[in-house]
Amino acid sequence: MRDWHSRQEVDSMHQSYQPARSASYVPSGRSGAGTVGGEYHALLARHDAMRLRRRILGQGGATAPDSTPASYDGAADQRLITQYLDLVTPFGDLIARLYDEMFARWPYLRSLFPECMDFQRAHLARAFWYLIENLHRPAEVSAYFRQLGHDHRKLGVRPVHYEAFEAALCAALRSTAGPRWAEAVEQAWVRMLRFAVASMVDGADAALAEPPCWQGTVTAHERRNPDLAVLRIRLPEPYPYRAGQFAAVESPLIPQAWRHYSLASAPGPDGEVELHVRCTGPGGVSEALVSGTRVGDILRLGPAHGTMTLREEDRSRDLLMVAGGTGWAPIKALLEEWAGRRRGTGGRPQRPTGRVDLFVGARSRAELYDAGALTRLAAHHDRLRVVRVLDEDVVPEDGDRSAGYSPLAAAVARDGQRSHHCAFVSGPPAMVGALVARLTATGMPADRIRHDPVPAPPIPPADGCAA
Repeated sequence: MRDWHSRQEVDSMHQSYQPARSASYVPSGRSGAGTVGGEYHALLARHDAMRLRRRILGQGGATAPDSTPASYDGAADQRLITQYLDLVTPFGDLIARLYDEMFARWPYLRSLFPECMDFQRAHLARAFWYLIENLHRPAEVSAYFRQLGHDHRKLGVRPVHYEAFEAALCAALRSTAGPRWAEAVEQAWVRMLRFAVASMVDGADAALAEPPCWQGTVTAHERRNPDLAVLRIRLPEPYPYRAGQFAAVESPLIPQAWRHYSLASAPGPDGEVELHVRCTGPGGVSEALVSGTRVGDILRLGPAHGTMTLREEDRSRDLLMVAGGTGWAPIKALLEEWAGRRRGTGGRPQRPTGRVDLFVGARSRAELYDAGALTRLAAHHDRLRVVRVLDEDVVPEDGDRSAGYSPLAAAVARDGQRSHHCAFVSGPPAMVGALVARLTATGMPADRIRHDPVPAPPIPPADGCAA
């Protein structure tokens, strides 16, 4: 049974919290105005606690309409939407009209979004494309949006907000498409949206007993390079994650703007996590974390995700680990877990392990920002081989130094055949793509190559916002 919220119920929450001052978790004078903060999220937490109690007592609300993958003919809607897709693509104009309509009709919803909307617009465009391209696989789409709904809990999104989004989308579709627009096409978009939203609500409800996010205190902030910082964050509550995973992070300097960063430490008893952050441009979350964050500041972390983790069968297998840039962060965490298994720490029995070949790539020696950790790991573990590959020391075979991370991919390929290894690859998308191609070409099975999803190329910001 799903406990649906009425519009009046959620509206009353927003009316009881007016975001006219800094969020309660933000250090004084270090927040953006006009966004929801601690008081609003505290109201939602109390509301979720009441919903969870009603669920435990068997007092859930009305059941939602059936929108399971088996009941939805996504392929039929996909054909109809695609037939008229040229009327609303590229999606830039449609999405701009959508948000204009939604914020004009429900102004309080603007506080749920970051001040700069460029990243949000690009994210929504990718979500639309994903839906349309995969609608004939409703089970896959449902799983994807269940996870998205789980993640959206940290934003303070409620089911009734999706109703406002649907109304704004319909208005935007009609105004963007013009006179050729057909009611049947609009209904196909609505069915597609409701199917995705139902999955998101299911994902959020399934996580009702979990915190939507975790607040942590910055205990260390070290600038390793002008554009790169290593942060340590202490979390007072247990934070479930595994070595190799990543999490969304929010800085109080840019409220409601979340960016994903890999966790650079294996779970430990001190309740601290480590992040490696490179500034990708001015005005974004990365700059706030690198240049604007100090010891004692409070950050928020979303739930951890990712499948680039060590499995039980990896205990005795030879491993290949390849890291480029800040892709070293999850590889470092994986190596900590691997070393802990060898020593039998963390309550685990001591176990034999296979060998690890670690390749770390950088453009120059100055870019090896964690060289000390590499040296210590190599000195303490005789079954670990560390190979540093610097672009400045290598001239690619074609003589073109502009090939980016090809020296690292070439070095790994030259090192030998590894069809029986398991590989972990982390770094910029171009590097990951090059490595995966090289490894599969040398005979390594694709199911033994683990890496986080390679993100789509970023859409250039229109007004100076950065990631």
